[in-house]
Amino acid sequence: MKKLSESPEYARVRVKICGITRPQDALAAACLGVDAVGLVFYPASPRAVTIQAACAIVDVLPPFVCKVGLFVNAAPDEITRVLETVALDVLQFHGDEEPELCSYHSKPFIKAVRMQDNVNLNAAAIRYADASALLLDTYVEGLHGGTGHAFDWSRIPAHTGKPLILAGGLTPANVAVAIEQTKPYAVDVSGGVESAKGIKDAGKIAEFIREVRNAKIRSG
Repeated sequence: MKKLSESPEYARVRVKICGITRPQDALAAACLGVDAVGLVFYPASPRAVTIQAACAIVDVLPPFVCKVGLFVNAAPDEITRVLETVALDVLQFHGDEEPELCSYHSKPFIKAVRMQDNVNLNAAAIRYADASALLLDTYVEGLHGGTGHAFDWSRIPAHTGKPLILAGGLTPANVAVAIEQTKPYAVDVSGGVESAKGIKDAGKIAEFIREVRNAKIRSG
């Protein structure tokens, strides 16, 4: 029997498309079979959305597509203002948030970990014990996601006790290899399925999902 401290294996890899800025892109992603869409509430991002724009995106989504709100070092009252209007299912924290802030709104949350050389994922899993998952992203100084670059996947330990979401430089060309090597719970893509920053390409999304489904995950 698998110990609780070990990472479980899942029947399939979930797909999240982050940085959605237009309702038509959200609807296309949903029709193509994504599990979640990400809305960026970080003004410095080229994929940031207003509360009004986020509502328009959420309104077109069918049931069972998870709506994730991404924040970077946001004050609690700023997050509260978003939650009062936008029907988010999960919060994603991409900055230097303390565990207490991540749990403040009593919503399921994902904590992003930028993969610096000194990162200890097992320690991060313990520190953010209330997180639903850890999202692993490429470290680039001054950037909080959306780097377009992959990190060294061999640095991911076999077991962390948390579901892991792989991000950072994923594209239709490399996502199958990434999955086969890391066996994540989910993959998260933004720039890799765009025609321009914040503008998603339905053809690239379809190709990305196809490659995810075709990836061969070897147990053990």
